[in-house]
Amino acid sequence: MAQIQQEDKLNLAPKKFNMWVFIFTSFMFFAALTSGFIVYAGGGKHSLNFKMPPIFLYSTIIIAASSITMFMASQAAKRLQFAKQRLYLWLTIGLGTAFLVVQVYAWLILLPSMGVYFSNPNASQSFVYVFIWMHLLHILAGLLLLINTLIRSYKNVAQVKNLFSMQMSSIFWHFVDIIWIYLYVFLLLNQY
Repeated sequence: MAQIQQEDKLNLAPKKFNMWVFIFTSFMFFAALTSGFIVYAGGGKHSLNFKMPPIFLYSTIIIAASSITMFMASQAAKRLQFAKQRLYLWLTIGLGTAFLVVQVYAWLILLPSMGVYFSNPNASQSFVYVFIWMHLLHILAGLLLLINTLIRSYKNVAQVKNLFSMQMSSIFWHFVDIIWIYLYVFLLLNQY
């Protein structure tokens, strides 16, 4: 049995490496976008010309809470508390979905009413749409990963694979949380 678990760990190591490569490339992608924005804005010549609405603060609180529930799910999995693991995974998925809904609402309803459009002569505002929609794609990927982890938690899989699935989901979910907080602070600092 111990030998099987050791083989499972060795077979899973390349997948974890691939996750870190993906996270690094995604981080570089968002860094390149924000750098492009800074160059285009050119010291305020092309500022955003709008104030970030409070709904984005609410979505930031939601995603921070999802990071806490994800941590609690990981801790429950390590302690073999599978009912708690599932509960916290459900909460994380719920909070992630709430974040997604709030963000889509803000961008489809709120910002056009403020005169912020994707195809705008001020490309700074177009950058904002790219930031947010690319982040939402990452959120969708994270939600799919969380759902897969939740489904696996209901199956009778080896604890090594359960922990690995939790670890991969946790790494990715915390990454998308951190990226959103980075983007939110970046946009706050560059409004008006």
